[in-house]
Amino acid sequence: MAFSSAVSGQSHIMGDLKFTWGTYNASGVTGGNIDTGLTTVVAMQLTGSGSSVVADAPTINETLPIAGSAITIVVTSGTTGYWVAWGY
Repeated sequence: MAFSSAVSGQSHIMGDLKFTWGTYNASGVTGGNIDTGLTTVVAMQLTGSGSSVVADAPTINETLPIAGSAITIVVTSGTTGYWVAWGY
């Protein structure tokens, strides 16, 4: 049982500003780190997914903006979802 995440894509918005997106899976744990691939994350959005209603909204456990690519999130154990991050 572990937390996993993957980057599915990356694009430039304007200038040096980029956004990356991907998925997360909290199999048997209540959170973990998402490696966004960005140097600095200025904003992030989490969306739970699955065939049933997500009991608790996924939460970012950081103060943004933050230097570094690893963003800690807190989720209900056993949930999966999607993420989008904006930054440099």
